[in-house]
Amino acid sequence: MTDPSPDTPAVATRGLTKRFGRVTAVDGLDLLVRPGDRYGFLGPNGSGKTTTVRMLLGLVHATSGEAEVLGHPVPRQAAAALAQVGALVEGPAAYPHLSARANLRLLDAAGPRDVGDPLAAEVGSRRSRRRRIESVLEEVGLADVGRKPVRAYSLGMRQRLGLAAALLRGPRLLVLDEPTNGLDPRGIAEVRDLLLRLNEGGTTVFLSSHLLAEVELFCTRVGVLHRGRLVAQDDLDALRGPTGRTVVDVDDVEAAARALGVPPPDRRRTGEPAGRLVLEGSSVAEATSRLVRADVAVLEAAPERRTLEGSVLELTS
Repeated sequence: MTDPSPDTPAVATRGLTKRFGRVTAVDGLDLLVRPGDRYGFLGPNGSGKTTTVRMLLGLVHATSGEAEVLGHPVPRQAAAALAQVGALVEGPAAYPHLSARANLRLLDAAGPRDVGDPLAAEVGSRRSRRRRIESVLEEVGLADVGRKPVRAYSLGMRQRLGLAAALLRGPRLLVLDEPTNGLDPRGIAEVRDLLLRLNEGGTTVFLSSHLLAEVELFCTRVGVLHRGRLVAQDDLDALRGPTGRTVVDVDDVEAAARALGVPPPDRRRTGEPAGRLVLEGSSVAEATSRLVRADVAVLEAAPERRTLEGSVLELTS
């Protein structure tokens, strides 16, 4: 199998469209996921995210348009592409009467043999398979319960097992649909740290999630889907750009409002913290200078930036 060049996009689609009868689920999608991206794929329920992911994995055929995964056209060369992809989509599936280790052994035995795994030279040996399985169970925090039957697992533990299955073959690209579903806050943080380590090691991560706060902590690039159409695709920092307003935290908000010539904020209406002013048309330098001259202590002042949640709601409203 020929490895993709370092500049080959992890995912690229051109005019990708999927219709189910008269319903257009995905409409002319032009995605670009670059090598090494931590890409957040966002949008409301029913926007076409899962259909898009299924087309990228060769599970659903497009009505029109093109899709490439790691340089391979899908579905024509789906097998070559998916040998280098780990996926967790629409919840993990496993044999409930078997343990996590037994499930992973079956999955590993059914997998391809030439996937660029560091252990590829001895991929068929029981020892190498055992090492891979123990390694991914340790990574997802299931090493201590790997012998229990899956039917005894909680939702979060099943989700960890699905992630272990996605990591089993050392993929170049991870495609994850709600990977932290069912996890508690500590588990979410552990999965985030794991994905960060994998990304630092060269794995591209394509992540679909409704947890915008987690996307904001993890992703570097974001695509927003609405009614089947891509309404935004940019670096996260660009989507969280300045609003043009200035946020100032002071020790005496009434005195600050008088010094700046603005009405005191109505906390019941704005929901802003006590001691905070949000100023229109005033720079940080101008606001702090006027407050210092008025002997008002400035605790913090900075340009206001959009939140990811605010940007997504604006784009999909």
